[in-house]
Amino acid sequence: MTAEISELSELEDLRQLAELFARVWGRPGEPPISSDILKALAHSGNYLSGAFSEGRLIGGLVGWLGGVPPHELHMHSHILGVLPDNEARGLGFELKQHQRRWCLARDVKVMEWTTDPLIRRNAYFNLTKLGAEVPRYLVDFYGEMRDGFNAGDESDRLLVRWRLDSHRAEAAAAGELEELDVDKLRSWGSRAILSVGADGEPVFEASPARVLLCQVPEDIVAVRRSNPGLAHEWRVAMRRALGGSLGEGYEISGATRSGWYVLEKQ
Repeated sequence: MTAEISELSELEDLRQLAELFARVWGRPGEPPISSDILKALAHSGNYLSGAFSEGRLIGGLVGWLGGVPPHELHMHSHILGVLPDNEARGLGFELKQHQRRWCLARDVKVMEWTTDPLIRRNAYFNLTKLGAEVPRYLVDFYGEMRDGFNAGDESDRLLVRWRLDSHRAEAAAAGELEELDVDKLRSWGSRAILSVGADGEPVFEASPARVLLCQVPEDIVAVRRSNPGLAHEWRVAMRRALGGSLGEGYEISGATRSGWYVLEKQ
């Protein structure tokens, strides 16, 4: 069944939205953003939306405008949450496209947010499904976090920038942005600088190749719960491989569903 997405402003809807975020992030009774803050954001003209199925809230998205001069006007997309079992419907994609249309209608051409580079599905979603780009690697950006996804780890993030009227964004919205083929890239001389070892450990190997590949573990959240030491190894390795490569002038050109970042140096 298709969900109906609409903007939210009534306090009761915003309380439900805060509760949804608390459930999604594993913080019962302690939502990552409270209903009073959500009300203030809605009142001041920012973007808050909810996805409803048969009258039940199953997803939501919140963002606000940023970019005090000399910075570029943009939407900071702060938090997106979809209840379990609804992600497969493509609801996250539909929420982001709703937010994109809202911005373009108000002549806002850029959207930014942060994402954990170790979460495989987010890399694919942001870079391939949406057609966004990554200009920066941010070390321990939020400090210590206590939610069910991040507890016990440093909060390194990628800054994601989505140019809403770009060809990539248009192609992605139409489902026409193709996934990069890692097997082809390997045959053309690319090199894997980070990969998953036989026991799930990160394997780093420096390379000066023009095209680099960087692999993400299948489920870093599960690793954090079962083996915090190994999760920390992955954080350090990803910081070195992905963050280091960006610092050396490489650009992330895409991410695959199977868990590979592709980096190129022009």
